[in-house]
Amino acid sequence: MDPIANMITIIKNGYLARKRTVSVPRSRLKKEMAKKLQEAGYIESFTEVKDKHSFEMNLLYKDGEPAVREVKIISKPSLRVYSPAAKIPRILRGRGEVLLSTTRGIMTGNEARKAKIGGELLLKIW
Repeated sequence: MDPIANMITIIKNGYLARKRTVSVPRSRLKKEMAKKLQEAGYIESFTEVKDKHSFEMNLLYKDGEPAVREVKIISKPSLRVYSPAAKIPRILRGRGEVLLSTTRGIMTGNEARKAKIGGELLLKIW
């Protein structure tokens, strides 16, 4: 299975089950994605577990409702989707966010537009 899809499925299922924390297998890419999700306000925090090869993500709830309504994967192992900076999509007129893998690391759509750098569209979240 695709590691990014695995992480997204864990997050979605955690919100559906109203869990407070979920455990995600650790990798550098997933750690950077978690950091961007935290900065964008979709997860509360994440901490690395020393013994295991995973990290814990604390899910964010606002007034008892999940901070994430939906997450969609854009690029898949069988079909990679790339976008130049000028054509990075805006999700729900700015109420959502898109994550990209760029030459400067993982960025949100707004950060990539400001830096005028395109990349591989990983996921959209709102």
